[in-house]
Amino acid sequence: MSKRGKPPHDLPGYKRIGFARSVAELVPRVGRKSFRKFGFVESAIVARWAEIVGQEVSRRSTPDSIRFPQGKRSGGTLNLSVHGAHALALQHEAPIIIERVNRYFGYAAVTRMAIRQGEPVPARPVSRRRDTAQPVSSAVKDELKVVRDDDLRNALESLASQIGSTKGPPKIG
Repeated sequence: MSKRGKPPHDLPGYKRIGFARSVAELVPRVGRKSFRKFGFVESAIVARWAEIVGQEVSRRSTPDSIRFPQGKRSGGTLNLSVHGAHALALQHEAPIIIERVNRYFGYAAVTRMAIRQGEPVPARPVSRRRDTAQPVSSAVKDELKVVRDDDLRNALESLASQIGSTKGPPKIG
């Protein structure tokens, strides 16, 4: 409220500068400073850990931080927290994990991986897709008969049945 008791948008010459934003749009900006303080260049690496390294590795580990040499944004060390029983297995998978993290960043951000044996990794819900595929119509099967490779034909039939079972446009998450 202004001194005259009117809201500012009712005052003559007042222009609104900003616009309403969703909370989801603001959260990455708010969290960025905190994540950088703890060594993360992007907060998305924590949120997308399962996508980056795969379900199996993400169930056994959580990223703690990425530490870079002073003044650089490459050649860092990825610090993982792993339950003791899985540490040795993840040590053997280190080159694969480093390669996947670097593929996510798009450059050689990580060159080493340090494993810290800690408390068990909290269980994450595993999404299990229900097979809701519809049977493929005979017209589609007739069109796919020209495909000579059995594996390719089966894959195309499976794709057609999955597409046929969806409603509306595809949701890309």
